[in-house]
Amino acid sequence: MKHNEAQQRKSPNEVKIGLISISDRASKGIYQDEGIPALQSWLTKAITNDCTFHERLIADEWEVITETIIELVDDFYCDLVLTTGGTGPSRRDVTPEATLEAGTREMPGFGEQMRQISLKFVPTAILSRQTAVLREIEGHAALVINLPGQPKAIAETLEGLKDETGKSIVPGIFAAVPYCIDLIGGPYIQTNEEVIKAFRPKSAIKK
Repeated sequence: MKHNEAQQRKSPNEVKIGLISISDRASKGIYQDEGIPALQSWLTKAITNDCTFHERLIADEWEVITETIIELVDDFYCDLVLTTGGTGPSRRDVTPEATLEAGTREMPGFGEQMRQISLKFVPTAILSRQTAVLREIEGHAALVINLPGQPKAIAETLEGLKDETGKSIVPGIFAAVPYCIDLIGGPYIQTNEEVIKAFRPKSAIKK
């Protein structure tokens, strides 16, 4: 694909999203990957813009993870790249290190908030090493976020915690994603507020 073709959008606010599921066994076909379907399902409900998804199912290999993130940002001009899997303390869990290598600036607040959300459910959330970075190249930038491996945990960290009336108790990390994408020059992402309400300062809200 030529770069000028990759840069083209169906509409001005089309969102290009890279989804990377990182699993040795799923990438070998030993079991079916659940990460990418869970991500795509949630994002399709949450984002009201046109979305184009680029999916990758890869093994827990540092170099491969870094190269895949770079490919999705540099060659496919993704605005947002979400990874799932490989963020624990085992020796094969190298997603955070590979992500940091692909990034130009770290965004540690995303990982901090994800751990806060997960701690409401399990004490082992402190073992998670999830992080986020920006990858900036000439004329384009993307936000890259490591998410948990389990579909239920993916939804919880993106959406946050709500009480029985639907009121937010702990904000999900996706509430901050649209404004971050604004600040790095990406498309104006709008959300379905029944799923997640994007937070922007009043001065940044477009009518």
